[in-house]
Amino acid sequence: MVWSNGWLWIIVALVFAALELALPGWFFLGLAAAVLLMGLALLSGLWGGGLPLALVVTAILTGVIWLVLRRIFGTSRSEVRIWTRDINDN
Repeated sequence: MVWSNGWLWIIVALVFAALELALPGWFFLGLAAAVLLMGLALLSGLWGGGLPLALVVTAILTGVIWLVLRRIFGTSRSEVRIWTRDINDN
């Protein structure tokens, strides 16, 4: 099966990392890290599940890694900040 080749997952992770350079936003970096982790798990023999479960675990890892990256590095200064409280409110 082609999908169970860990090297293929690592190559796809490198493609996602390169895509992050072109379209920054932390999403592709989280996706690249999750796909890299799945590729390493396949290469080391730690993953024995099928493709559907691998895709679900990769999607969950992508969300978790994205949240961690947003928590560590924060938002960009160029993003719009929404004020919910006025300093003149009592």
